[in-house]
Amino acid sequence: MSMNQHTPINYLDYSSRDDILSGGVKLIPIDTPKGTFRVWTKRIGNHPTMKVLILHGGPGSTHEYFEAFDSYFPAAGIEYYYYDQLGSYYSDQPEDPELWEVPRFVEEVEQVRTALGLNRENFYLYGQSWGGVLAIEYALKYQQHLKGLIISNMMASIPQYNEYARSVLMPGMDQAALTEIQGYEAAQDYGNPRYMQLLVEHHYIYHVLRMPAAEWPEPVNRAFKHTNSAIYIPMQGPSELGASGKLLNWDRTADLPKIAVPTLVIGAEHDTMNPAHMQWMATQVQQGRYLYCPNGSHLALYDDQEVYFRGLIQFIHTCDAGQR
Repeated sequence: MSMNQHTPINYLDYSSRDDILSGGVKLIPIDTPKGTFRVWTKRIGNHPTMKVLILHGGPGSTHEYFEAFDSYFPAAGIEYYYYDQLGSYYSDQPEDPELWEVPRFVEEVEQVRTALGLNRENFYLYGQSWGGVLAIEYALKYQQHLKGLIISNMMASIPQYNEYARSVLMPGMDQAALTEIQGYEAAQDYGNPRYMQLLVEHHYIYHVLRMPAAEWPEPVNRAFKHTNSAIYIPMQGPSELGASGKLLNWDRTADLPKIAVPTLVIGAEHDTMNPAHMQWMATQVQQGRYLYCPNGSHLALYDDQEVYFRGLIQFIHTCDAGQR
């Protein structure tokens, strides 16, 4: 579909918005059991019925690796919001570990939604990786506020994710490198440069972003540089090779049928996550669709970009047109 079919004439006219001074940026106060903190958001575009709030991965990563959206969403007329979750680089970074719990993050998203004025007439929630966990959890509690849901590159079960890593991904790796990686993990020597070098050379360039590491896009490298390990390691574990933190037993497979809003699940052939499981997820929600990226990995928005964004935009436009 052409841009003109979906882009309001005032898509780039921010004169009536209360964030014009800051170019769309808002710092939103978030009430938590440990006090009030501020999180960073940035709006791009105007559209009355297509507004997408983007949940980044990690946990503890940043919005920065989503900057590729700028190449696609404006031309599709979609209004969208970058957002750094509490503890992430652009937002406040309290050091209280009790804040890093899934239910508290869900309440944070709800406070962000309210502050941005998003509602069931316009609100699409997009979550990638850990953001997909958060999107599922939000939908299970607050789906009455959603117009559509996108779960990108995330399985509905961490135990099944770990089983996929053990039975499929790890056997396909260089076994000497895997043994060395596991040695660093056993010693909790996560800051060792050799540890990350091994992960990138033997896992990440095959299953996280299928490009030579020297060619990784700058926004991806920036997000990795800015990831808050004080959140990432306790919740996810030290790397993308399985999970071992607070999320270890997270499993919502039995609850997927409760999700009634139109839902797109995005999976990729070479993902760290099992694409067959993600295809299955789309059959479990009440109005599910599956987008398959045959050349993509965990960051299919980069290594299978045209397929990824064509399918994502089509889903949003279809929902906006009231089609199922």
